[in-house]
Amino acid sequence: MPKIYYYKTYDEDFLTSKKQQYTLKDNYKWIHKNIFYKIFSFLLYVFIVLFAFCYAKIFLHVTIKNKKLLKKEKSYFLYCNHTQMLGDVFDPFLICFPHKPYIICSPSNLGIPILGKLLPMGGALPIPNNIHGLSKFKDAVNYHINKHPIIIYPEAHLWPYATFIRDFPSTSMHYPIANNKKVFTATTTYTKRKRGKKPKITIYIDGPFLKDESLSKKEQQQMLHDQVFKAMQKRSKLSNYEYITYKKEG
Repeated sequence: MPKIYYYKTYDEDFLTSKKQQYTLKDNYKWIHKNIFYKIFSFLLYVFIVLFAFCYAKIFLHVTIKNKKLLKKEKSYFLYCNHTQMLGDVFDPFLICFPHKPYIICSPSNLGIPILGKLLPMGGALPIPNNIHGLSKFKDAVNYHINKHPIIIYPEAHLWPYATFIRDFPSTSMHYPIANNKKVFTATTTYTKRKRGKKPKITIYIDGPFLKDESLSKKEQQQMLHDQVFKAMQKRSKLSNYEYITYKKEG
């Protein structure tokens, strides 16, 4: 029998860390141009790719479909459902290879002992805790999207092995519209394996999805949201195995 998690709203967290309330320092830097930082960042990227390949294939049993859609792309926004604690950290490096992805994430990830300190060098873009850091964060997104793919988990909260797509606000489409970039989706699905309790993971790439210039910005956000949500929802229905079942209370 699968585990059952009960929820009231989509804003709940089922996995939290001891540093869940981790706060970025006021002088936190999102953009680093120091040559030594860049060298170590590249070396860390190579290590992450090698580790991600082994982890994804041996432990998670991941298959990526339609990766050819990204073959000629260098900078784009990739929207993913948030269902794997470590997989959602490492899978983007396989999906986007040979380009290094930058991943928008919660600042709580930086509070993880040892690993948290390395995440920014590896490509993490933590969301600021307050409005004061928002301008620098936006500058970082605008800076990196010119050369790299940027990963967004619009559901925001990690729900392990969830087989459905939780709705997310249309405002999550702000950055691709502001930067005039293509949008793709990477939907993680779960199917029954012949052996073992944990499911096989298949990630489907879809897109590109483009904004409609004839619409207002608010309408563009809503239209792009609807396209992305429908694509991810359609793919999620390919899941046929629930390792964890989610039920709404009441």
